[in-house]
Amino acid sequence: MPVVFRHLGIRFYFFSNGGNPREPVHIHASRSDADAKLWLTPEARVAASVGFSRREQADLVRIVQARRDEILRAWHEYFGDDGPV
Repeated sequence: MPVVFRHLGIRFYFFSNGGNPREPVHIHASRSDADAKLWLTPEARVAASVGFSRREQADLVRIVQARRDEILRAWHEYFGDDGPV
């Protein structure tokens, strides 16, 4: 699981196996008591969440949107292609 960054105790990462065929660009966010999956396109949004409040989910979306370019760069560098966007 490549970790892209950490923010306020939350780990933002990819699973090394993105499915076959690979899912569109997304990132997972985890802390000890919560997990979420966020799509990046067409805009950042929560795909699934367990343990994060609605306010925390909105914060996750803002964080992912603010770091979108960094996440996209890491995704493409890790998976070695443009993949579905």
